[in-house]
Amino acid sequence: MADPKEPPSTSSNPSSRPSGLAFIPLENNPEIMTSLLHTLGLSKTLSFQDVYSLEDPTLLSFLPRPTHALLLIFPVSSSYESFRHAEDHSLQPYTACGTSEEVMWFKQTIKNACGLIGILHAACNGATRDFLEPGGPLATLIADATPLPPDQRAHLLATTPVLAAAHESAAKQGDTAAPSAHDPIDLHYVCFIKSGSNNLWELDGRRKGPLMRGELGIEEDVLSEKALEMGVKQFLKREQEAGGGDLRFSLLALGPSME
Repeated sequence: MADPKEPPSTSSNPSSRPSGLAFIPLENNPEIMTSLLHTLGLSKTLSFQDVYSLEDPTLLSFLPRPTHALLLIFPVSSSYESFRHAEDHSLQPYTACGTSEEVMWFKQTIKNACGLIGILHAACNGATRDFLEPGGPLATLIADATPLPPDQRAHLLATTPVLAAAHESAAKQGDTAAPSAHDPIDLHYVCFIKSGSNNLWELDGRRKGPLMRGELGIEEDVLSEKALEMGVKQFLKREQEAGGGDLRFSLLALGPSME
């Protein structure tokens, strides 16, 4: 996996959506991501940890379980873009809303906010919801967003001052100099969560909607071998098969805090 504190790379960025609003990109850093979620009302009993290997059982054993969400950070390559467009071609835009939704999905309309969208997907879905401060910013966001269709949810994110303020503060905490909000960035964040129905979901604000990748057992979390095979390892496999792919991948796991 890549250096967890690698600064955002500035190059062409097909992930940006046309919008007047732009955020300073978040550094790929578990401490920053954790601090941001704690500021927004996630219990300090949960935090992000670096995943240094997907194959070494010793390194994996150091991570507290269960893992509730994974954040995959990867370069937007031509092979990935070809796959994304091909898969999205057959899908209808997601329009669901309300309490019957299995997952909460946020469409990304803010430039360079894929890190924020990723951690919101991690915090607003699955078992992580049980660790939110009642009445806190995240709990309030979920309550406000639940009845809204995707376009209105995107507008809600763009017009919620507490999110913008917390994101700006976190973006300035990195170990490297932060790019400007309007710089093109070639790294993207995708979240994997396990729903209450034991399904593995891929959540990415630049797709047409949430993507169900398969069913997990009751005792299997998102870092289980089955979940990795259906999710993260598919990204790695595609890049390796494409040949000459940029393998600057890194992975963060959201689970019990080690402190």
